Amino acid sequence: METIRIAVGSQRAPKLEAVREALEALGPLLHPKASFEVRGFEVATRVSHTPQSRMELMAGARARCEALVRLESERSIYFVGLEGGLDVIKENGHDNDRRLVFLENWAFVSDAGGRGFYGRSGAVLLPEALAVDVLDRGAELSHAIEAYTGMQGIRDSQGAWGVLTKNLINRQESFRIAVISAFAPFFNAGLYQRR
Repeated sequence: METIRIAVGSQRAPKLEAVREALEALGPLLHPKASFEVRGFEVATRVSHTPQSRMELMAGARARCEALVRLESERSIYFVGLEGGLDVIKENGHDNDRRLVFLENWAFVSDAGGRGFYGRSGAVLLPEALAVDVLDRGAELSHAIEAYTGMQGIRDSQGAWGVLTKNLINRQESFRIAVISAFAPFFNAGLYQRR
């Protein structure tokens, strides 16, 4: 059985486990007779510690992926960049514009041939007090949510996703969805290549 190596731009357990879980689901569609080896690497993102826009999230995921390609191109077949952060929008049409801040996770996956695609998790609304800490006071989301809740080690366990959804969706699950979404043009290529 062929072993296909997947390089991930992080060494954090929730991100690595998210990729492993995604591959359990999509692997048979991607390469039916292969097993997958997931390896994590610390790479630079070139974005802020808590990205504050969809574009910055996408840029961070892609930058991680591109750094992996430079680092691992001889050994890996797929490269996965993951980035979590905030998407800030203004809700118009009401008496006053309201700032809505959503937590999102993004993935960018490329293959050794240079084809790459984005995928995104869902989005969950941040409480206004937490948004103020991160956006207006410059706190890193992981530190802000620990101060906000009094809990420790959130980033390496359920993440802000788990706290905000009472663990109905945790950080790992959110990244898993983003990874499956980013791999879709690879494992469902016939649909994506239709003209």
